[in-house]
Order: sequence, then C-alpha cells, then structure tokens
Amino acid sequence: MSIIEGSAWVFGDDVNTDEIIPARYLNTSDPRELALHCMEDIDPEFASKVNSGDIIVAGRNFGCGSSREHAPISIKAVGVSCVLADSFARIFFRNAINIGLPIIMLRGVSKSIAPGDKLVIDLSSGVIRNLTAEKELSFAPFPEFMQEIINKGGPLSWIREKGYP
Repeated sequence: MSIIEGSAWVFGDDVNTDEIIPARYLNTSDPRELALHCMEDIDPEFASKVNSGDIIVAGRNFGCGSSREHAPISIKAVGVSCVLADSFARIFFRNAINIGLPIIMLRGVSKSIAPGDKLVIDLSSGVIRNLTAEKELSFAPFPEFMQEIINKGGPLSWIREKGYP
C-alpha cells in the first residue's frame, strides 16, 4: 500500500488520546468496538460518516495524553488509512507504526488541507496530491522497510514473516 486515497477529516491542535477514544470505552480492546467510538468526543458522527480509506489531518501534537494503544487502533479500525499532522506525540507515533497505521508529520499540513479535500498520498515518493485544491505537498518518503512494516500490520508481523524467532 504505497498509494493512499481518501477524503480529509481535519482536526486542530493537541488532539489527545482521550478525544480519539474516550476512556469510558477502554473496557475492551476489540478494534470493531473501539471503531464505533473513534473521535466521538470531538465529532459524535465521525465513526458513522468516515469512509474506508479516509485520512485524518491534524495540527500540532496529535495523539498527546496517555500512552494507550487503543487510540491508533480505533483510528485504523474505523477505516482511516493515514494520519497527517503538523506533529505527533512520540508515543502515539510509535503505537501507530506498531499497528501498521501510516502517519506523516509535515509542518503546516493542517493549514494546507480543508475538510473533505480529496487526497492521494504516495508513501514511496513522499508526495501528497490535493486533488480538490490542485496542489502538491512533499514529505520525507517512507523507507522501503517501513512500508513493509506498515503493510504487514506492524513490526511483529514483519519479523515473523522474515523468519526471525
């Protein structure tokens, strides 16, 4: 999956893990159940309106707060294919890669994309094409091994496939 296509869902700065998946739903780790409540406290209709392949675009410090893996799991499970943000909380960044959710940090991206814009992202070349606004943005492309890790669903699956113990 080096090409990602979807519509943009735009959020602001400092979206924390409690807003991504409220703590009241952490009595389960079932991705399907978590997906039902993804972004619920910011946009109660998000989970019912997001389409498979859509892309979250956010400002600074996306995923701040607790270190729970439930946040990126809920995002991936609801069908979001990628998260673009001006910056990420470090633990969220790591948790997202661990479950195979592509995330791209690009300063100013939140000001360059509007809600509903149609995007095409090429992880190999490092290009985001905004078809709606007819403009392109560039980011550091994902190395091939990182793309493999994401495509396999995270490093554990990637390691198993490589035949490591």
